[in-house]
Amino acid sequence: MLADYTEFARQARDAMAELLDRAGLRPGSLVVVGCSSSEIMGANIGKGSTPEAAEAVYEAVEPLLKEKGLFLAAQCCEHLNRALIVERECAEKYGYEPVCVIPQPKAGGSWATAAWKHMSDPVAVERVRAAAGLDIGSTLIGMHLKEVAVPVRLAVKRVGEAPVTAARTRPKLIGGRRAVYPESV
Repeated sequence: MLADYTEFARQARDAMAELLDRAGLRPGSLVVVGCSSSEIMGANIGKGSTPEAAEAVYEAVEPLLKEKGLFLAAQCCEHLNRALIVERECAEKYGYEPVCVIPQPKAGGSWATAAWKHMSDPVAVERVRAAAGLDIGSTLIGMHLKEVAVPVRLAVKRVGEAPVTAARTRPKLIGGRRAVYPESV
C-alpha cells in the first residue's frame, strides 16, 4: 500500500470530529485513543509499526481535543500492558499514578511514541477511566472506558486499512421501572 499520510490524517480527524460531536463531553473529560500504525498500513497489528502514520493521526486528532478542552490518553501496545500516555496535568487531576517508562515504536507503539514526543509534560499511567474513545485498528481500548460504554457508529469505517470503532460512556441507569432518567443520557 502506498502511504497517503494526508488521507490517514483526514480520516482520523473526521472520525474524531464525529465522535466528539456525538459524545457530548464536558471540558476536562478524558478521551482514550488506541491506534495501530501497523494496521493503518495494512500489516498485522504490531508487525509494521510506522511512526509517520502515527504522527499523522496525532497531528489530526490532538487539535480537536485541545479545542474542546479535553485530555488525550494515548494507549500503548500490549508490550507495555496497554499503559497510557497522558499529560501530567491530566494524571494529577484524575489521581492517576505515573509509572516509569518511555514508549518506543517497538515497545509501546508508534502511536504512544508520537504522543510522548508531542505532549508538553507526558507521563505513563497504567489505567484510566475515559468518557469516550476511538479505536483505530482493534487495539482494545474498552478496558480504559468508564462504565457504561455505548457504541458510536461512525461514518468513517477505516483509517488507512485499519478498522475504526468508537464509544462514549453514560452513567449507569438505576432505580427500576419507576425511575425517571434525563433524555440526554
